Amino acid sequence: MSAMAPTVTVATANLHGGIDAWGRPFDALDALVALRAEVYCLQECWSDEGDAPFASHLASALDAQWRDVPLATGRRAQPHDNPPATWHRRKSFFDGDHGLYLESERALAKNLAASPRYVAGDPGTFSLALVSRHEIIRHEVVYLDKLRRDRVRRALLIVELNVDGQALTVISTHMAHLTHGAPRHFAQLRKVIRSRRDQPLVLGGDMNMWGPGVRAQLPQLRRAVKAKTWPSWGPHSQLDHLLISRDLDVIDAYVSSNVGSDHLPVMAVLELP
Repeated sequence: MSAMAPTVTVATANLHGGIDAWGRPFDALDALVALRAEVYCLQECWSDEGDAPFASHLASALDAQWRDVPLATGRRAQPHDNPPATWHRRKSFFDGDHGLYLESERALAKNLAASPRYVAGDPGTFSLALVSRHEIIRHEVVYLDKLRRDRVRRALLIVELNVDGQALTVISTHMAHLTHGAPRHFAQLRKVIRSRRDQPLVLGGDMNMWGPGVRAQLPQLRRAVKAKTWPSWGPHSQLDHLLISRDLDVIDAYVSSNVGSDHLPVMAVLELP
């Protein structure tokens, strides 16, 4: 580590709307505060209808700044009666019912739209966010092409930060599944990264892709963290990534403790040039 070079701690976390697949809520806010990151890239944030965005509550707790991009609206399930201790519903792999019903971009299956869980669910907004303890100089939202099978809009939330007098670009995103057309979005992302070659850059998010695939799709960047992040109760794959430009050095990198989601957070301490 250089004596005078500034460092920044970045985290990325997919929050699954603040509930498990049974609809039981978990305290994502306190869990994220406990991570003690300086910059948070957040996916699958949930805000009940009429409430302020989740990112604003985290920013308030951290005395930080925030940006939020709504990606879908829908309903969030109430908890099942007497669910087991497991995070997930085994049946959800077959019926698609994970407790979040996103319907603004694509209609729900008829069985889900007629289910008691959907009918009793709380309406709200599903979003992508970034929270920073460093000054946000400017931000931009780049919407990715709509994919026919996708249930949400996809976007890049691009934020320029002032880190101890140096500029740092951080991009928060949540990429689509390969089967839905993710390569089309990665092509757009590559163009955005190329257009920002003049300053250090961090990309954080749930990429819905393993490390080697992400690296192949984004050759301009390198992986800051190589570790298993999904599913949180017995991780066997890395879907959550922090990717960095070559002018950043990794001081420390790790998977952090569970915040309650089905994804584990990824964190890295980075040194700016």
